[in-house]
Amino acid sequence: MRIDNLQYANWSETIFRQLREGNVDAIHVTIAYHENFRETVLNIEQWNRWFEQYPDLITHGRVAADIDRAIEAGQTAVFFGFQNPSPIEDDIGLVEIVHTLGARFMQLTYNNQSLLATGCYESEDTGITRMGRQVIAEMNRVGLVVDMSHSADRSTIEAADLSTRPIAITHANPAVWAPARRNKSDDVIRAVTQNGGMLGFSLYPHHLLGKTECTLQSFCQMIADTADRFGIEHLGLGSDLCQDQPDSVVEWMRVGRWSKTIDYGEGSASAAGFPPMPDWFVDNRDFGNIERGLGEVGMNAAEIAAIMGGNWYRFYTESFTAP
Repeated sequence: MRIDNLQYANWSETIFRQLREGNVDAIHVTIAYHENFRETVLNIEQWNRWFEQYPDLITHGRVAADIDRAIEAGQTAVFFGFQNPSPIEDDIGLVEIVHTLGARFMQLTYNNQSLLATGCYESEDTGITRMGRQVIAEMNRVGLVVDMSHSADRSTIEAADLSTRPIAITHANPAVWAPARRNKSDDVIRAVTQNGGMLGFSLYPHHLLGKTECTLQSFCQMIADTADRFGIEHLGLGSDLCQDQPDSVVEWMRVGRWSKTIDYGEGSASAAGFPPMPDWFVDNRDFGNIERGLGEVGMNAAEIAAIMGGNWYRFYTESFTAP
């Protein structure tokens, strides 16, 4: 089973077919960065059209069992998520509504301070807010996973401790391997995993050691080392693949509507667009390279299967419905 727990591609029939060629059984797709509720509904409408147009390739996933049905039908199950709490605006009642519409992951922040928590680009991390505590409880109630991929350390640790259900960092890497503002400290990874949560390893070049030049061996050895330190059952993949997106989308991701000037984030003013992917992971047909690389650094078949999708499948089973 292959599950990629984060992509934001410029979706097309070509990519849907590559998912099938790569035997990707499920993906978590970002359907909102800075969109409000109504704009998010429009994005769901677009996905509904794709499900209608390409029923032989993709299907909407809501529970883990939908992956089993997708495998039987030769499809990829698509699960929705938000990289910002903007779709719930300032209304806690919308948590249940977006879950009903199919959302299964929601980040409490996207780099900046939100109504719920502090983002990783803020200079001061004040932790989970009063509203954030209420929203976490409501997310726990309905089965919407707390995602802290773009959140600051204190906020993430508090979220892991406050949540009555395991949380996730869907796409990031250990900072000890590749220093980056978005990568996670040992204290953060420990807090998430000790509370039963998941870390999805990112393939976005700014999060890799050596960026675009990162080797497959280095990436896979990092996974093996992280498994030794925090337990293999808490690890999976969240590639952060942004295939075929124009460079202008980087500005939307980083800026949204909050600033009149470009925020280059982890890039630089001279390289504000998407960086090239490593040559061993360009699109969804390349997951086999990671499987091979994990074997080459000494992982056995059961461990490789856990990383490639088994752990996310278990997490989906436990997380997507009311307790």
